[in-house]
Amino acid sequence: MSWESAADAAQWFFLLYFVGLNLGYLLLNAFSLLALPRELETRLIHVLPRVHSGYEPPVSVIVPAYNEEATIAASVRSMLQLEYPELEVVVVNDGSRDGTLDALRREFALVPYPEAYRRRLEVKPVRGVYRSTLFPNLRVLDKENGRKADATNAGVNAARYPLVCVVDADSILERASLRRVVIPFLTDPHTLASGGTVRIANGCEVRGGFLEAVGLPRNLLALLQVIEYLRAFLFGRLGWEPMNAVPIISGAFGVFRKEALVAAGGFRSDSIGEDMELVMRLHRLNRLAGRPYRVAFLPDPICWTDAPESVKALRSQRTRWQRGLGESLMFNRALLFHRRGGAPGWVMFPFMVAFELLSPLVELSGYLFMTLGFALGFVSPTAFWTFLLLAIGLGMMLSMSALLLEEISFHVYKRPSELAVLAAAALIENFGYRQLITVWRLHGFWQWVTGKGGGWGEMKRSASWQKSL
Repeated sequence: MSWESAADAAQWFFLLYFVGLNLGYLLLNAFSLLALPRELETRLIHVLPRVHSGYEPPVSVIVPAYNEEATIAASVRSMLQLEYPELEVVVVNDGSRDGTLDALRREFALVPYPEAYRRRLEVKPVRGVYRSTLFPNLRVLDKENGRKADATNAGVNAARYPLVCVVDADSILERASLRRVVIPFLTDPHTLASGGTVRIANGCEVRGGFLEAVGLPRNLLALLQVIEYLRAFLFGRLGWEPMNAVPIISGAFGVFRKEALVAAGGFRSDSIGEDMELVMRLHRLNRLAGRPYRVAFLPDPICWTDAPESVKALRSQRTRWQRGLGESLMFNRALLFHRRGGAPGWVMFPFMVAFELLSPLVELSGYLFMTLGFALGFVSPTAFWTFLLLAIGLGMMLSMSALLLEEISFHVYKRPSELAVLAAAALIENFGYRQLITVWRLHGFWQWVTGKGGGWGEMKRSASWQKSL
């Protein structure tokens, strides 16, 4: 093959890849638009008299915590003030090296509590169990460090109720979020997991665990993540829900049927993307066994979380996410094109491989090849500008469509000035920010391929959204 033929083939490959990438996300957007009316109808349940009131199954809220001294008290208070008939909160201190346990003792008057601990899932040793003298439904487990999956499994072992809700220690739930996210368990007995939307808390005002005001972060990195989260949840996950092919229930806010979780082996401690890996495993085990099941996603229940505001913390997070994606797909590769795979095995899994796992490698190669080719003359101006239109122009359209979905459906950001800021962010993120994220994702991909990835790393919490009482 001549150099000219190879260059032409490469141009067509990158152009067609970006066409497929954007077409895939546009289709998810279309599915989201079809699903939104049904989701919005369910919100009437919370305006009219509650049809399911009194029938909600008891829930154990599990809060794994590692070095969360800055946010743990407000987060736990937000769990305790949830509007729900019967719940318990189980905080798992995963060998924190800061004052996380001391903050819990101080805020909630903890005392040692002798309790039988049944180890249905293997976890690191539990050093002690505490109970609050102020809130009878609050318990704290203190254990040796084993990372988030191990801490969550320890909480599952201690959970008393049939549903377990896993919430990050840096997160705040709205009062009605738990009541809303369990609705799929009431309407469909085959539901195994249900997740809600995660939004950025930076810029909001939280006082004593109560979300008092919604706002936008002043930090540019956090602001750009607001747009990312809108894209990821409003059609990145809602679009998969009608196909029963939701690829991930966020570890920041997800509810699971406890027996199904234990039967599947719990969260994998050897996976850095334990939340996605578990959902992929639930798809694989139930699809291949021919059992009816449902993994649900609802855009309305909201969890507010602390986003990284430094380049170092954001790089560590995105690198880790990409490694976790690779692990989740590899551990559950038997689902891919299996005769019983259905939409998860024949649509979602190939999409995640082609347009999530491999995309940083292909996208950066495309940027380099097309730019150098245009500069050196072996890529035509038509091909180059078409490439930029696909890579940047359609990226803007996808971000703006996510913002439009937010505005016509939930209208969380109510001030016109906030919408103007978000619209500007949806445009400027395509010039440098998304490319930088792609570089970090490529680094995570390389770490997964070589097996030389680091640990979780540590993210310093800004906790700027917390206000003193």
